[in-house]
Amino acid sequence: MRLHILGVPHTVTNTDYLTCAFTQKVLKFGAMMTPRGHEVIHYGHEDSNLTCTEHVSVIGNDDLRKAYGSYDWRREFYKYDTNDSAYKTFYWRAIREIAKRKQPGDFLLPFWGSGVKPICDAHADMIVVEPGIGYAGGHFARWKIFESYAVLHAYMGLQAVARSNPDWYATVIPNYFDAKDFTYTDKKQDYFLFMGRVYEGKGVDIAIEVTQEIGAPLIIAGQSPDTRTFPKHVRFVGSANKEQRRTLMANARAAFCPSLYLEPFAGVSIEMLLSGTPIITTDWGSFAENNINGVTGYRCRTYRQFVDAAKNIQKIRPQDCRSFAEQFLLENIAPRYEQYFESVQAVYHGKGWYA
Repeated sequence: MRLHILGVPHTVTNTDYLTCAFTQKVLKFGAMMTPRGHEVIHYGHEDSNLTCTEHVSVIGNDDLRKAYGSYDWRREFYKYDTNDSAYKTFYWRAIREIAKRKQPGDFLLPFWGSGVKPICDAHADMIVVEPGIGYAGGHFARWKIFESYAVLHAYMGLQAVARSNPDWYATVIPNYFDAKDFTYTDKKQDYFLFMGRVYEGKGVDIAIEVTQEIGAPLIIAGQSPDTRTFPKHVRFVGSANKEQRRTLMANARAAFCPSLYLEPFAGVSIEMLLSGTPIITTDWGSFAENNINGVTGYRCRTYRQFVDAAKNIQKIRPQDCRSFAEQFLLENIAPRYEQYFESVQAVYHGKGWYA
């Protein structure tokens, strides 16, 4: 298969940009599909570093400086606007470069969804698949892959309960991970971990309050543009690099992932499990699929349940966490993408649904 993959215009497709889940999905998709013999053509920043058949630079550092100036994206949330100069530059260059390379039957994969829709609109003759929908709006492609059943069902809405008109090609393929990025250990140190954007919506305040009540240390890692201060039991380390993340995740007693919104996937929760680290989450969204209550951690709906979960986290076996999470490794997810792409191809030159 020939797969044209679009990077995120305001980031760089490499391991430095760990705080952008969409960027990391592009990076890992190349690592997952290229070794399997597929032709993977990536369009993105000049400093991109990923496994692919061909990398095509369509934006550079000068373009990002012109659009966003100088700011610390490791600390601050990302700056971007789909109408800014960086995005416009990315669009027209990618449109031009794809035109030079595309062949009949090629796939075009917009990992950033509607953020790169103008490129897809310009190449409507290609098979456009939204390859990992974990966003709340802007869905546009005929062919859609969702990250979880939680977000698929949210997209379908309550009206889908009362009607019989399914879209057979709106499917679910979860996020995917490289085993070598994680260290598994069942020997844990005496701290809890919160890793992610440091703001109310990710539930950081729940993690702080619970660990303060039970007298346990908490390490917080992630982008934090606020000038907030933390209680004495909290150590804030900022945005962690790849090796720091590996160490922090492997050694934590447990990780808090108490998102207050309907979480479409929460990749960090699976990264924790691959490290043998139990998770303490809210009881909705993808956690209902990816956190088996009492096995890989605990799902909670009240403050008291969060406290009880933290007090009883030693009952969760690290090996059970790892075993459950291995289903999300690259080698286990790749065949699911291949099967889906083949089913879509059958619509164009086969027996369609009957294939």
